[in-house]
Amino acid sequence: MKQIKGLRWWIVGLVALATIINYIDRNALGILWPEIAKDIGLENEDSKNVYATISTFFLIAYAFSKGLSGRLFDIIGTRMGFVFSIVLWSVSAMLHAVARGALSFTIFRVMLGIGEAGNWPGATKANAEWFPIKERALAQGIFNSGASVGAIISAPLVAIMFGWIGWQMTFVMIGGLGLLWLIPWLLIHKAGPDKNSLITKEEREYILNGQKNKKGLNDNPEDKGLSWAQLLRHKESWAVIVSRFLLDPIWWMFVIWLPIYLNDVFGFEVKEIGAFAWVPYVGAALGSIFGGWFVGQLIKRGWSVGKARKWVIGGSGLIMLPGLLLGATASNPVFAMILIAVVLFGFQVAIGNIQTLPSDFFSGKSVGSLAGLGGSAAALGSILLSTYMIPWLTKVPESTPGADPNYLSVFIMGALLVPLGLAAIFVWGGKFERVDLED
Repeated sequence: MKQIKGLRWWIVGLVALATIINYIDRNALGILWPEIAKDIGLENEDSKNVYATISTFFLIAYAFSKGLSGRLFDIIGTRMGFVFSIVLWSVSAMLHAVARGALSFTIFRVMLGIGEAGNWPGATKANAEWFPIKERALAQGIFNSGASVGAIISAPLVAIMFGWIGWQMTFVMIGGLGLLWLIPWLLIHKAGPDKNSLITKEEREYILNGQKNKKGLNDNPEDKGLSWAQLLRHKESWAVIVSRFLLDPIWWMFVIWLPIYLNDVFGFEVKEIGAFAWVPYVGAALGSIFGGWFVGQLIKRGWSVGKARKWVIGGSGLIMLPGLLLGATASNPVFAMILIAVVLFGFQVAIGNIQTLPSDFFSGKSVGSLAGLGGSAAALGSILLSTYMIPWLTKVPESTPGADPNYLSVFIMGALLVPLGLAAIFVWGGKFERVDLED
């Protein structure tokens, strides 16, 4: 059988493509919501409250599934874990086409959340399996760029499809993308790098030699991993969990609410949302790649992995804060999109390295479990600080009916989360190196 050079890059490329599809499926509801709300008889505040409720249930399912998905990927492996997750979320996206009210949209959104959650612990686990330590931040950045590219593509793609075939068939078409993705995945990801028949001998040795821990040993394939209770005994686990709880709501502020923000503040409809909503995610895509690349460059110059990650994560805060504070008063849609792009650039610089920490701190089957716990914390934080808080923060006072919603408090809340989230990393993260479980 013909072998494939650079197979690890094909694997991460497919994971990034799955993430693109994930975000197209996820973002479609927000982009189409102004039109869907009209079809199901909702207007103004009722529309926003129903959308917030649907999004809350999505994130609850997403949070619940993140931890379970991490454990599932550790049990059944990366290959079949992705198959399970992507089939579930693709079918769920297609079922949105038959939704006719808040209840049915909520049910299908819950199913979507359960399926989509597996993508993130699965990607972290694939990263740990297929890349040497020094390349993991770059690989994580490539994977994370898929979320940004998906967000860039989703707004114009969904708006164009809506204009051609309506919102119901749009959901059917975008759901089908995930099922098509399964074909190359099953053909290429036959097994891990140690047993995959498509990998060259040179690449296998490069990957496995580059995964040795500080004692010069590779992960034990018989390692059953730590339980959740055992993971929670280590402060390094809390660095991941608490930072994800506090920082991820910044991302979800825009993933869930950006189309609604454009509609509320600037009066944009579906076509105008499609023309503008992709811009901030260009910044996010660049941040995803830059964060991993820059860490790799620092390591090449002799920096330790831990020191490089600390400096890059810390520097990301200096990028996010000004963007959030200035964005609070932006009155021009172009300026607002540029500032949000800066915020998301900094966020992705940070999060790509934070998501790599489970594979820095632990090994083997513990990686997916901690990544899943971190993902659950991220979703829980997003439920409490983004989905639930934003309708309350932007509610128009009864004394000024007809006034436009004010997003000033939303941006200020995001600015406060940045130093709190980074503090969790530096307080509990230690030296950002493998935890010695023998101590």
